[in-house]
Amino acid sequence: MNILLVYPEMPDTFYAMTHFIKVIGKKAVYPPLGLLTIAPMLPAEWNKKLIDLNVAPLNEKDLAWADFVFLSAMNVQENSVREIIEICKQAGVKIVAGGPLFTHEYERFPDIDHFVLNEAEITLPLFLEDIKNNRPQPIYKTKEFADITSSPLPAFEIADMENYTYSIVQYSRGCPYMCDFCDVTALFGRRPRIKTSEQIIKELEALERNGNIKLVLFADDNLIGNKKELKKDLLPALIEWRKKNNSGFFFATQLTINLADDDELMDLLLKAGFRQIFIGIETPDEEGLKGSNKNQNLKRDQLLNINKLHNAGFTISAGFIVGFDTDTSSIFKKQIDFIQESGIPLPIVNILKAPPGTDLYDRMKREGRLSKPFAFSEGDTNIVPVMDEKMLFDGFIELINNIYSPQKSYERIIHFLSNYQFPKTGIKIPEKYELKDLWILLRVIYLMGIKYKHRKYFWKLIGWAIKNNTKYADKALFYSVMIFQMHKTCEHISQSVINQNKEIY
Repeated sequence: MNILLVYPEMPDTFYAMTHFIKVIGKKAVYPPLGLLTIAPMLPAEWNKKLIDLNVAPLNEKDLAWADFVFLSAMNVQENSVREIIEICKQAGVKIVAGGPLFTHEYERFPDIDHFVLNEAEITLPLFLEDIKNNRPQPIYKTKEFADITSSPLPAFEIADMENYTYSIVQYSRGCPYMCDFCDVTALFGRRPRIKTSEQIIKELEALERNGNIKLVLFADDNLIGNKKELKKDLLPALIEWRKKNNSGFFFATQLTINLADDDELMDLLLKAGFRQIFIGIETPDEEGLKGSNKNQNLKRDQLLNINKLHNAGFTISAGFIVGFDTDTSSIFKKQIDFIQESGIPLPIVNILKAPPGTDLYDRMKREGRLSKPFAFSEGDTNIVPVMDEKMLFDGFIELINNIYSPQKSYERIIHFLSNYQFPKTGIKIPEKYELKDLWILLRVIYLMGIKYKHRKYFWKLIGWAIKNNTKYADKALFYSVMIFQMHKTCEHISQSVINQNKEIY
């Protein structure tokens, strides 16, 4: 049996980091971990080939070779998915599909032959058994959650890691919080399920064998959802492993702002090598937080917490939302002021959406306020807002044009660097450079320092680092490219908002 594991193309969103990866000469942010995890679950005698459309096209030769296309996708990839379905239909290749895009709305894809939904550790063996007996069913789904200690070592070897900016692993699934706009609990439950530290270390060692890596993303919904086991098992094990292994890479992950309440956990994370963290801030408005059940962000000074985390040695990226029912016209200025004062280098701003399976989706459906099938781009929504639609879209465009302008991005990054403190962990993480890193450096200098029309901010950042502390030079280089990413994505999103809402523009 010949299997194509196909990952659809990501559209031009912040999550795709399209402009950033082009500048540094990569093709995608990270490899498709879901498909890499599924690959070793398939029979060993089956031939498997990964096709990541963010890296290479799906061609006729591949389709002629394949008996099945295994397709995994998120909501943001729907347009690419529909193109893949059409190509496979014309080629006569059957599709087996899973992932968040299909979990709650598989009925919208009638041309897919088989759906293996929810978590593959449970449903994929059922499909494989039926294939073996020549009786495959159209739908496999479950209400149970998998024991992920049974998850196999992902097949990192079938991905060319040189194409990717980051490497990737996953420690846990699920989140204890009930934010009404988030589909994590609908997909993976409220009780975070975890892998063992032995599993994670084996995955990190497998990644090391596949190339020189600089950053590993822990693709968790909320890494600190199970603080007890994190402190007791994973972090101490990673610290000891790092001391023995002398690995020269850092970790990034997603977690909640209440990390700032736990100094012990902060210290363990930093010692283990975690530096970049994504936090859902959403809004500085208390009513918006209450209305969306974002309770972990309530009754706290979020700016103070952000400053504490920056001072400790974490670099924060954060999510922000406008379009809550409680938002008024003043929210856009509040968001601008908060984001600039926070010094968060990369703020990702969205208009509120209601993903299928969430409490928000159910409420919008009851209230007759679902305007279209779920859309997952920063400037779109499937909700009829309480606020006047044009006011919402105009305010959103004004917000992103402000914070993502090269000047405002530069000011925010300088504010961050002025408050950031390198962590004093006592554990040195060696910086390992190769000849290709020099090529990336020269490429960044040419594209950002010579070719880019706002190149003055590149040189101002580099100049600030040289003047204040040369240890910040690598961060200055990194964030000079992020200024470009923010600027170009802002242009794209602003035009996209206008194009998608032509009836009000």
